[in-house]
Amino acid sequence: MKAIRLRQFGGPEQLHLEEQPEPTPSEHEVRLRVHAAGLNFTDLWQREGRLPGAPPPPFTPGMEAAGVIDTVGASVRGLEPGARVVALLPAQGALAEYAVTPAASVLPIPRGVSFEQAVALPAQAPTALLGLRVGARLQPGESVFIPSAAGGVGTLLVQLARRFGASRVIGGVGGESKRALVQRLGADAVVDTSRPDWPTRVREATAGRGADIVFVSGGAEAGALALQALAPRGRLVLFGAQSLFESQWSREQMMGAVAQNQSITGFATFSLPWEERQDALREALALVESGTLEVVIGQAFSLEDTARAHRALEARTTTGKVVIHVAPHSTSSKI
Repeated sequence: MKAIRLRQFGGPEQLHLEEQPEPTPSEHEVRLRVHAAGLNFTDLWQREGRLPGAPPPPFTPGMEAAGVIDTVGASVRGLEPGARVVALLPAQGALAEYAVTPAASVLPIPRGVSFEQAVALPAQAPTALLGLRVGARLQPGESVFIPSAAGGVGTLLVQLARRFGASRVIGGVGGESKRALVQRLGADAVVDTSRPDWPTRVREATAGRGADIVFVSGGAEAGALALQALAPRGRLVLFGAQSLFESQWSREQMMGAVAQNQSITGFATFSLPWEERQDALREALALVESGTLEVVIGQAFSLEDTARAHRALEARTTTGKVVIHVAPHSTSSKI
C-alpha cells in the first residue's frame, strides 16, 4: 500500500510517500480502507518532535481517518466489512491506504455525511463541544470570544456557542480575508487578532465589559492580551497544545485577574473519559447530518501532497479543516 512515512523529526521535507506492507488487525482491531484523513496542528508538532508521547521515527503519521471497514479482528462484534466509519487512531497511521485501529475507537458515519465531513470531527468536535460545556461552563446569556474563529475548532465553536445560548459571539481572525466566513457562521462581531489592539475591539463588541468567556489557543502573547479582553468574573479557557506549551503571565497580570475575580482554566480532551469524547463526536455527527452544524473544509490535498498540506497549515493560510484525500474517489463519498 501507499503510505506517508516520517523518516526523522523535522520539517515537511521529512514526509515521504512510500510503499509499505498492508497492516493486519489484531483480535480487537478493525482495518480501514482509508478514504480521507484529517490534519491538525498537533500533527505539525508531532512531526517536529515537540509532542510528548510521539513515537520515534520512522512511522506513518495521522490521527483521524474516515473510510470503509475492510477486515475485522476475530473478537470484534457489531462491526462488519463494508461499514462506513470514522476514527481517532490512538497509534497513528491514518496517512495510508489502509490503517488499523481498535474497534472501540470507530463510530459509524451517518447517511448523507461525507468522509471529508466526518474526518473533520474526531479531534476538533469534542474540543468544541466539551470545551464549551466542561471547560468554559457556558451559561445562557454569556458572551464568548473565540480566537482563530476561521480554523477547524473555531468554526465549530462559533456555531455551537450560539446553539448553547451565548448572547454575543465574537470571533477572532488573523486577517480581513477570513471575516466574511466567520460572520456567515453566526458571529455577532469579528476582530482582527493580527492587530495589537484586539482586546479593545472585543470590549467594544461587549459594551465595554469584556467577554465572559475568552478561549486562548495561541502562545504567550495571545494569553497575556486575552486577559485584557476578559470581563470581571470571566473565565479564560486555555486549550490546544500551543497554549499549554507557551502561555505565561506576569505577576501584575495575575494580581489583576485576582482583583477582578477572573479565573484561568485549562481544557484538554485527552484527559476526559473516552466514552465522553465518543459521545461528543456522535453528537457532532448527528448535528452535521441534520444540517444544524456546518463543517468547513478549507483545503483538500492528495496523499502525495501531504508535505504541502503541512506547509499550508503551518503558514496559517487555511480556513476550516485541512483534509487529505487518500482514496482518489473519496471527494463526494456519501451513502
